[in-house]
Amino acid sequence: MKIAMISEHASPLAARARPGEQDDPGDCAAELDGLSVFVADLAAGLGAQGHHVTVYTRRDDPDLPARVRLEPGVTVEHVPAGPAKPMPRDELLPWIPDFGHYLRERWADDPPEVAHAHFWMSGLATVQAIRHLDGRRVPMVQAYHSLGTVEHRHHGGAGPAGRIRLERAIGQAADAVIAASSEEAEEVVRMGVPRDRVTIVPCGIDLEFFSPDGPADPSGRGRRLLMLTRLHERQGVDTAIQALGRVPGAELIIAGGPPFERLDEDPDVRRLRRVAEEAGVARRVAFLGRVSRAEVPRLLRSADLVVALPWYEPFGMVPLEAMACGVPVVATAVGGHLDTIIDGVTGVHVAPRTPEQTARVIRALLADPTRRAAMGFAGSDRARSRYSWDRIALETVKVYRRAVARSRVPA
Repeated sequence: MKIAMISEHASPLAARARPGEQDDPGDCAAELDGLSVFVADLAAGLGAQGHHVTVYTRRDDPDLPARVRLEPGVTVEHVPAGPAKPMPRDELLPWIPDFGHYLRERWADDPPEVAHAHFWMSGLATVQAIRHLDGRRVPMVQAYHSLGTVEHRHHGGAGPAGRIRLERAIGQAADAVIAASSEEAEEVVRMGVPRDRVTIVPCGIDLEFFSPDGPADPSGRGRRLLMLTRLHERQGVDTAIQALGRVPGAELIIAGGPPFERLDEDPDVRRLRRVAEEAGVARRVAFLGRVSRAEVPRLLRSADLVVALPWYEPFGMVPLEAMACGVPVVATAVGGHLDTIIDGVTGVHVAPRTPEQTARVIRALLADPTRRAAMGFAGSDRARSRYSWDRIALETVKVYRRAVARSRVPA
């Protein structure tokens, strides 16, 4: 198939850059990492199966070439929309009409067989483009990756004004919607998208990169608990630190946030250090700062347990990466965690913001190495059987073909 992917703010090139190849883009980096990796890996998986993928992303550097070959069968095309510099995601909405106009002009004579939009602003640009094309209609598939209704419910804000209303309209205009988890699928249906247009296709994982085999970073003196996360309060790092006070002899390693040399300037780090002081565990908590993707598998393999405690998580890649590396997970029973982690088999679910329960679960697992080993094997098996990019790409193409078939039915 000839596939257009629209990813207005998350360039797959960012996921493929080696450490040190890019300057630090500051506050935009945390927004880009997860979705950039997802788009890059899905496009590569589709290209490996013989499809032709063009990823349209906003030009955020004046020196970028118009087109870049990412992988066999995959090209990244830079769209002039707004200033050619990194910008926070929520400031891009005024430039989306320019993005949509570019797509319309680009597809006027050579439309793709299907357009797959990632995130709601990409969907807005895609709807604008295909509605104004003359001739054959381009089938549209929408993937939200996060929803304004959920952001508002759990975080108190949904981003730019009108986002929730526009997300509903985009879903109703799309020929198919891909949800990353069962909880997201139900949320999309509640928005008014017909259930028969919604399909669950989870995120995939690079199983050569994330595996139980390979080097591990040296661990400390005690049992190692590891978190790879942003440091916002809603990510539950406070809960993990408070739980550590009830887990004697363990250390908590926290990777994420600003680069190591800027940790002292970061308000979230200062807040979390106060939490650690109050809990009496400051000497058992270590902040690594932002780590490169290349470092993550070694770091995961060094842990006795990976801990992920967000108040809400649309999918949650870190627990899946830990499972693929054979490391059991303690994670909140929210969002995508409910699908990826089999409670009691590949990890254990806990309620958000419950340090006592979290500590109790961690103590029990640290005291039972046989159970941890069994969970590690089960997690690795589940990652390989369910979340390979080969399988995810095949499931995605099935959605594309259904969208194409639906687009041929007269409205």
